[in-house]
Amino acid sequence: MLLLPLVAFGIIALFGIQKEMAVGLMILASCPGGVTSNIIMKMAKGDTAFSISYTAVVSIASVITLPLVAAFSLNYFMCADTPPMNILSLGLTMFLITVIPVGIGLWIHHRSQTFTKSFEPIASKFSAILLALIVVAALASEWDAFVKNVVILGPAIVVLIVSMLLSGNWSSKLLKMNEPQAVSVSIAIGIQNATLGIAMGNIILPAAEGLFVFSLPSGVYGILMYLVCLPIVFAYVKLVWA
Repeated sequence: MLLLPLVAFGIIALFGIQKEMAVGLMILASCPGGVTSNIIMKMAKGDTAFSISYTAVVSIASVITLPLVAAFSLNYFMCADTPPMNILSLGLTMFLITVIPVGIGLWIHHRSQTFTKSFEPIASKFSAILLALIVVAALASEWDAFVKNVVILGPAIVVLIVSMLLSGNWSSKLLKMNEPQAVSVSIAIGIQNATLGIAMGNIILPAAEGLFVFSLPSGVYGILMYLVCLPIVFAYVKLVWA
């Protein structure tokens, strides 16, 4: 959970990303994977059970790590312009919107696997639509800031995505995992929950102070994620599982 923020920190320094955008990128890198990572993992023929367990553990850990990374990022990048942030409150919010849903999902899956398998396609489509709506809302609300920063944000986020995928792959190889588990870890680490990143950015900096400014990197990521990750996944499936 701390490897990805460190990678993001290096990319921020490399591309010279400033203030709010830097904080937003650090928040994004601290987010656990979401439904999208599980969908792409299945496309790549990863280990479903392992992926669900990994996502659950990382979601619990992010309750602590994300608020701490956010607090550090605010103080480091914003300096005198740092908005007030309650770490405990942010941690509680993370718990409510990540751990509880994951726990409920695992309980339902344990109680009725037939129902979860039949409902999964519906949930996947709903999640994709919801992510698209949130990304559009985030970009529309701060379009001027997006246009001003997309030249820097775009390449930086592409590098972040590729770096995350490689970090996941190297980690799995280091731990000598089998191929399906290695795929699951690579995708779980490489694909972040853009919806959560947008939500956290808006919680830290409410609408009265500048709607979605911290959420812009997650919004851009939500679009580029598909353009970058899917070709890599398809190429991998064709190469390894052909």
